[in-house]
Amino acid sequence: MTAKLDINTFSIDQTSEVESTVTKENVQLFAQVTGDTNPVHLDEEYAASTSFKKPIAHGMLTAGFISAVIGTALPGPGCIYLEQSLKFRAPVYIGDTVMTRVTITDINTRRKRLTIKTECIVDSKVVVNGEAIIMIPA
Repeated sequence: MTAKLDINTFSIDQTSEVESTVTKENVQLFAQVTGDTNPVHLDEEYAASTSFKKPIAHGMLTAGFISAVIGTALPGPGCIYLEQSLKFRAPVYIGDTVMTRVTITDINTRRKRLTIKTECIVDSKVVVNGEAIIMIPA
């Protein structure tokens, strides 16, 4: 059984990072599960005709790495995802290793809410960033 989260155990600037490598299988499964079969993700010939020159991962697949860090590492199991803003800054390609970093920027102990800066980084370049609001259950 997982220990319950306590809002008082968190601190400003507390950070967690996790690396994930995007595979062709990840992209195909994401397309299958969501129904997003945009050829820019799945068709090498089509993608070659775009400015990307090769297939790119779904933006929301990359953003899903943020959810994984929040739900498993910081704040961790039991937290409730309430909000997420996202800015997609650059494409993520099959084979890229995405370093996902979440950092606590504000703690509201009365409402049991954490504000978290979210970033996905490939080769030192931010590819997705945003902010999340997370509830820590009583």
